[in-house]
Amino acid sequence: MISLPIKDMAGADCGQFTFDPAELTDSICKQLLHDAVVMYRANKRLGEVQNKSRGMVAGSTRKLFKQKGTGRARMGPIRSPIRRGGGRAFAKTPRDFYYRLPRKAVQKATRMALLSKFQDSEAVLLKSWDVPEVKTRQISGFLKSVGLTGKTVLLTTEGVNQNVYKSARNIHGVMVLPGTDLNAFSLLRQRHVVITVAELNRILGRQS
Repeated sequence: MISLPIKDMAGADCGQFTFDPAELTDSICKQLLHDAVVMYRANKRLGEVQNKSRGMVAGSTRKLFKQKGTGRARMGPIRSPIRRGGGRAFAKTPRDFYYRLPRKAVQKATRMALLSKFQDSEAVLLKSWDVPEVKTRQISGFLKSVGLTGKTVLLTTEGVNQNVYKSARNIHGVMVLPGTDLNAFSLLRQRHVVITVAELNRILGRQS
């Protein structure tokens, strides 16, 4: 069983939360986590690089001079890749790097990444986000109270919380995501994660 304290916005303990790791996933597979991260990173690639081949370079297709009788080496058109200003041999073309792992594998990888945060004591359980107005001082004060100042942190909210997002966007190393958008890459990219009790109950399938 995993047991961890519930914090409030002041960093004080206000309860205890206990759950069975099996409620998230039965085990942690490093290979699946690796595959998921590679997939997310590949899908971020633009793949827009392009070189001009000999067919794209401006210039005549006429042979520069006849094949024999000049005493010079034989030479084709001016757009040949071996001449300055010519096209590029084996030119790069735009490429789509997108691919997708099976849906159940992606979901399992997300749960594995979240469980690893609890097992490595890199997760903070928050009672609720009490941010009535947009103030960076509220979020920075909370991070200081739980010892996460200057560290990379993923703040998980219930749905889209504009006050939390706008208050934390100027803090270096802090990322805000709704709980429904959590994925293995975002969880592993940030060293620490802050998640609310209600959001964790939703992921565990409990009634909040």
